[in-house]
Amino acid sequence: MTAHVIADDAEALAVAAELAEEFRAGASPRDAERRLPRQELDRLSASGLLAVTVPAAHGGADVRTGTLAEIFRLLASADGSIAQIPQSHFVYVNVIRRQGTPEQQKFFFAQLLAGRRLGNAQSEAGTKHVQDIRTRLRRRPDGSYLLSGVKHYCTGALFAHWIPVLARAEDDTLHAAYVPRDAPGLTVVDDWDGMGQRTTASGTVHLADVTVPADRVLPHHLTFQGPQLHGAFAQLLHAAIDAGIAAGALAEAAAFVRTKSRPWFESGVESAADDPLLIQRFGELGLRVRAAEALLREAARTVDAARDDLTDDSAAAASIAVAAAKVVAAQAAVEVSGALFEVAGTRAALQSLNLHRHWRDARTHTLHDPIRWKVQHIGRYVIDGTRPPRHGLL
Repeated sequence: MTAHVIADDAEALAVAAELAEEFRAGASPRDAERRLPRQELDRLSASGLLAVTVPAAHGGADVRTGTLAEIFRLLASADGSIAQIPQSHFVYVNVIRRQGTPEQQKFFFAQLLAGRRLGNAQSEAGTKHVQDIRTRLRRRPDGSYLLSGVKHYCTGALFAHWIPVLARAEDDTLHAAYVPRDAPGLTVVDDWDGMGQRTTASGTVHLADVTVPADRVLPHHLTFQGPQLHGAFAQLLHAAIDAGIAAGALAEAAAFVRTKSRPWFESGVESAADDPLLIQRFGELGLRVRAAEALLREAARTVDAARDDLTDDSAAAASIAVAAAKVVAAQAAVEVSGALFEVAGTRAALQSLNLHRHWRDARTHTLHDPIRWKVQHIGRYVIDGTRPPRHGLL
């Protein structure tokens, strides 16, 4: 596989905008038919977008966090499923940047520049809570590992070349094992049947004594032993997806009202787009989207500032800024995608139009992390400056 190498932030944004328009055209039928976006992901790989955070020393563009957030927002405004698939990809690129040895970085960054995709196998079902990881890495006499467990909601795994797997070693420390998609003993089951984000193929990964060389295992537990941006970075991309879904829903609602909706007879206007009550509601929804986008940009700026000067205080400020962006973006995505029907009218509810995909995507994606806990951490920070915890989800 070969891929274009993107030079800088400006090119990355231009490529993302072009691909978003390309993906938008087929988003509704892909969702309605649950047609998995294999060709679209190959386009994403070939474009070079999946390697834009590779450090410049390794030949990458090393774009700013704000640029990456905007890439995700653009993609999500077109297709909430396609935008979700590479979220874990970039998170686990970050793990390589932070915890990889020089040899591991050299190998994996070359893979990324060639267009290879990282999936994920991190969540587990039926455990006590989300951080109760029971998948195990057992050391073998030759230094390699055996990896065993079952992972659920493994977004991108079906399409990946490499699947980073979160597992605990025999001393219970958390590691990330990077496993080839075709490794013996690894099986990916396409069993995701969520009501939204239907084409992410977020299925189940079974790991039956998969052999993993020592140089494909990274000590992820070290990520959380000092000031870190792992959680803020990951959550920022989720916020960007929510903001993009909100923007996409608003744009489709506006287009529908301009071209298809009938005016309410009491309005006295010839076009629904001239109804003052609808104009008022669109103004309110536009404010929701603008607020989400503004907080997203501010959060990305704060993450970049912390990346340039990483301390306990700068990391905490970044986490809180991202939490604020995530709360508002999640609320905007659900409200705007639901209000689409309110402003567009009865015809918008037709199954054949599939306009409900925006709400289904928003409602499904915003379940990732409960925003009520983010509000709690923001509140503590405001009251007495309490720094948020370093658990990787904030």
